[in-house]
Amino acid sequence: MTRTLSRRYTKTESSEWLAQRLKKLDIRSYEEFANLVGLDRGTISRYFRHDRRPSIDVIAPLCEVLEVSPETLLIVLGALDKR
Repeated sequence: MTRTLSRRYTKTESSEWLAQRLKKLDIRSYEEFANLVGLDRGTISRYFRHDRRPSIDVIAPLCEVLEVSPETLLIVLGALDKR
C-alpha cells in the first residue's frame, strides 16, 4: 500500500501567501484588509498564524475580500491539506 504524505501550509507560508494576495489585490495594509472584512486586525493575524480557526460565518467575508474559494482559504489557513 502506498501512503501519501499530507502537507499543510505552515504559519510562515500562510503569512507569505496573505502578503502576496493583499499586494495583488492592491490592499495596502492589514488594517485596510481588516476593515474590508469587518474584523479586527488581531483576529485576522491569529488566523494566518494558525493560532485560531475562523468560524463558519467569517469564511465568506474573508473569501469575498481575498477573491478566493472557501477551499483555497482553508488550505492556506492550514485547515486542509495542500493539493
